[in-house]
Amino acid sequence: MELLTLEHFAGCVNETFAAEYDGMSMEFVLVEARPLPHSHPSAERAPFSLLFRNGAPVVFPQKIYPLRHARVGEVGIFLVPIAQERAGFLYQAVFN
Repeated sequence: MELLTLEHFAGCVNETFAAEYDGMSMEFVLVEARPLPHSHPSAERAPFSLLFRNGAPVVFPQKIYPLRHARVGEVGIFLVPIAQERAGFLYQAVFN
């Protein structure tokens, strides 16, 4: 598989990524895809951050979730819960 970059996700903001956790289907909506400051000039890719929202009333643990999307395909992304909102919990993935 090719190295994931911000360009893979930039056109997917406000779109749903499907996942499963403990046999339960769930959805994560990509709410932000943004670049991060460059840390090393010889890095294989420019660093970026993804922010997802899940509307479940419970927080899911940080772990690698296999997320599926029509254009991106299935990718394992390490999601970390970072905040709770009225609409659910926010999860961040950082690629550097």
